Amino acid sequence: MATGSDATKLLHPEAVPHLPGFITLPGQTDWLMVGMAGFLILFIVGIGVFYLRLHALPEHMAHRGQKVQLELVAVLALIALFTHNHAFWIAGLLLAMVPVPDFSTPLSSMAQSLGRMAPPAPPEPEPAPTAEADKPAEV
Repeated sequence: MATGSDATKLLHPEAVPHLPGFITLPGQTDWLMVGMAGFLILFIVGIGVFYLRLHALPEHMAHRGQKVQLELVAVLALIALFTHNHAFWIAGLLLAMVPVPDFSTPLSSMAQSLGRMAPPAPPEPEPAPTAEADKPAEV
């Protein structure tokens, strides 16, 4: 910023001599504009990070659950992101909050136990050759 006599030479004759600090003289850097531009860029990036973090919330919650639950929640969140349909995001959030019981482990354990308990299947007898099979084919 120009000092004392330099500032008075550059100002318009009708301007008041005590201008606020954010008003710059011609040819000088407007620090208020530079600061606000930086703030605006940081604010927009911050809002974007917040939005994407909030959008990924159901996926982070589903990491505690099973793999199938995580995959369903991730697909719902992705559909919600691309379609801008909030119903998919809410469905994913609710699915991530509800603990899904593990059905596959008990069922596979029962299947293995039943496989050990069941007697081995008898071998199937080979079919006896018939008289028709021994005849040569007629042309």
